[in-house]
Amino acid sequence: MTALLSRRFWSRYGLLVIGGTIVGVMSVAALLAPWITPYDPTALNVDVLLQPPSAAHLLGTDALGRDVFARMLFGARVSLWVGFVAVGLSVAIGLALGLAAGYFGGLVDEIIMRGVDIMLCFPSFFLILAVIAFLEPSLLNIMVIIGLTSWMGVARLVRAETLSLRSRDFVDAARLAGAGPVRIICLHILPNAVGPVLVSATLGVAGAILVESSLSFLGLGVQPPMPSWGNMLMEGKDVLEIAPWLSIFPGLAILVTVLGYNLLGESLRDLFDPRLKR
Repeated sequence: MTALLSRRFWSRYGLLVIGGTIVGVMSVAALLAPWITPYDPTALNVDVLLQPPSAAHLLGTDALGRDVFARMLFGARVSLWVGFVAVGLSVAIGLALGLAAGYFGGLVDEIIMRGVDIMLCFPSFFLILAVIAFLEPSLLNIMVIIGLTSWMGVARLVRAETLSLRSRDFVDAARLAGAGPVRIICLHILPNAVGPVLVSATLGVAGAILVESSLSFLGLGVQPPMPSWGNMLMEGKDVLEIAPWLSIFPGLAILVTVLGYNLLGESLRDLFDPRLKR
């Protein structure tokens, strides 16, 4: 019986546990980075240039003698910070526009959705590159630009949910009781649309981390000496043949973190959508 329950549990919640564990471990490691490693991620040490992984330096050192493990931990802070802030901004914009379009309909819906269509005409990454080209590359600019160019999916999702919810009996009852549009949206529609938005936000964090890493790899994102997994990959490509660990470890970190958020998002989608429950 225990084996059956265990098998059923892992069949239904296994990916959620794996994804949540990866995300949790990465988040805790980033939060406790100053206490996990004694090394300064930006401190140069010419005595230990390009040292392979050892007891003193768990993941080796780079071409400037900086500890790779310390840079990985502090780079996780940058990647997760970008993911959370960018997704928070995109969700806030998408929620506001999606709720307005779905609830009010008519001209409001037409204007908002045509704006969404126009934004979707531009490839997101190239739009971000175009904007970055006119601005100074910085962590704040990256977070804001990713957030301002990734809200369209959330807006369409929330609009669809709102269109479904606005004709429900509890919304009609609130309207008959004299509740205004703002009260109905905030107290009755928004709480019932949070589930799909949470799934979208979780998957969006993975996408934001990939975008930030790509921009940093191209030299348009987080600028040295601040560590980022993307600029660590950029620095490692020049010495790939003699120091492969400089590219392997940041690449694995990006892979595992994005995989964790994707697994978590897919599992949450299965939980929130009754039609997908096994």
